[in-house]
Amino acid sequence: MSRFTTSPSLSVVIPLYQEIDNVEPLVTRVQEGLAHYSGAWELICVDDGSRDGTGEQLCAQIARVGEHMRVIRLRRNFGQTAAMQAGFDAARGELIATLDGDLQNDPAEIPRLVDELLARDLDLLQGWRQQRQDGLLLRKIPSRFANALIGKVTGLALHDYGCSLKIYRAIVIKEVRLLGEMHRFIPVWMAGVTAPQRIGESVVAHQARQFGVSKYGISRTFRVLLDLLAAFFFLRFGARPGHFFGMIGLSFGGIGAVLMGHLLLVKFALGEDIGHRPLLLIAILLLLAAAQFLTTGVLAELLTRTFYASSDHSHHRIRWQSDPAAAGWMTNHPNVL
Repeated sequence: MSRFTTSPSLSVVIPLYQEIDNVEPLVTRVQEGLAHYSGAWELICVDDGSRDGTGEQLCAQIARVGEHMRVIRLRRNFGQTAAMQAGFDAARGELIATLDGDLQNDPAEIPRLVDELLARDLDLLQGWRQQRQDGLLLRKIPSRFANALIGKVTGLALHDYGCSLKIYRAIVIKEVRLLGEMHRFIPVWMAGVTAPQRIGESVVAHQARQFGVSKYGISRTFRVLLDLLAAFFFLRFGARPGHFFGMIGLSFGGIGAVLMGHLLLVKFALGEDIGHRPLLLIAILLLLAAAQFLTTGVLAELLTRTFYASSDHSHHRIRWQSDPAAAGWMTNHPNVL
């Protein structure tokens, strides 16, 4: 039984691609897992342009289970990130749970994770597949390497970034717009709008895939490295890109200036010819690169400030603030408007 008498409303978002054999057992297990959930809940299945009949099978399940199940069908295969964003946009619950459509995570664990997120006062609770039922070479080793690298670069230490079983506070995750292949680093992007200590993890069960084939391969490891670079940049320098490019420019400029000073000393103090020295070309290239990076930093700062000034976006996020009217500030300070 839930330790909370009335749980928050919940939206379960599941992206699917070419998973026709998993549709009916997946919907059945979600129904069974949330049968005793004490709050209102809905199931949102997003068909990411499947061509094997997954979308039609999903629509057929609505008549079987009821209208609390909703289906979103994308016009073509846009990728898992776009499918998840479509589900987040459609979600109406105070909390959002996500999992893959391959049945490797158990939907029955969702109520327990909801209780844990509320008890620990988190904005995101990430599943941790401590006993993974995947291939060692293609899945486990690349995943462990990626998890360690992500934690080292971002400073957000989690054991399993790739687990799709997550519980979010809707008001927080909806401040993050998912683009490209950002679904791999959702905890990292979440750390940009909430404190890292409000992101936790919990051990969850993991089962071997029974139907269909995995959509992941060893090539994903290389894409993760590129995505990690983008995540690191936006997390650390999203509001101050001039610092990122400026540090590189100043470093190149400093090295170039030292080399040029050395060559000038050789030229005028020792009287040696420096016109044919490779070191002169290197120094000039470093100084030119420094100028380009510094200029790029200034332009990036202008674009960033224009973006924040011309939109409703702001770099800071408010978690909670007291009500001035409730505090009676007008009574205490009648001359302050």
